[in-house]
Amino acid sequence: MQDLTLIIPAKYESESLPIFLNELSNLDCKKLIVLEESDKETINSIKHFKNINILYQSKNGYGAALIEGVENCTTHHFCIINADGSMNPDYLKDMLKITNDKNLDFLFASRYEKPGGGSDDDDMITLIGNYIFTKIGNLFFSLNISDILYTFVLGKTSSFKNLKLKSSDFTLCVEFPIKAKRNGYSLGTTPSYERNRIGGKKKVNAFKDGLLILLKMINMFFKK
Repeated sequence: MQDLTLIIPAKYESESLPIFLNELSNLDCKKLIVLEESDKETINSIKHFKNINILYQSKNGYGAALIEGVENCTTHHFCIINADGSMNPDYLKDMLKITNDKNLDFLFASRYEKPGGGSDDDDMITLIGNYIFTKIGNLFFSLNISDILYTFVLGKTSSFKNLKLKSSDFTLCVEFPIKAKRNGYSLGTTPSYERNRIGGKKKVNAFKDGLLILLKMINMFFKK
């Protein structure tokens, strides 16, 4: 796994991130933590960790953290995995193998693909919202993925950089797969079980961010 960099966006994750980094300590891959320089509490919580790199993002937002993280990635593959511990690193070896065996540009983990998919963190609002957005993505953009809002994604670094993504907020969740499909990249999915976050609070506002995501998809549909 030496050709893999974990892109770990972190915002106010002083409770979760140290525990999660301990879980990742035996993995032979690079770990890049992406956060805002003003988040001193999270920064101080990981000062004692070795073999990690920290990137202070120049723009605020989840999307900006992912874009800047991958832009600073030097390995052949990257994987987005959140600092809250909800995305299980036990899947990484299999995800990398599937990506290589099928020569995929991007492999999307899915909480709704069976057998094996599921979530301890989903609620009724996020479940319904993700179902609707995934249906829209498959119907209007032919994505053929089952979990459009889950950013547990492993892929080729060069392919991601070529997409020239712009969304600095959570709308990156839909901009990413839509642009990947339109640019002819190969997409795959694999079941994944989402764990409860270790600590802290969700950063997503279901209604506000849901509306922004819907507007983004409408804009991308008419702006081909």
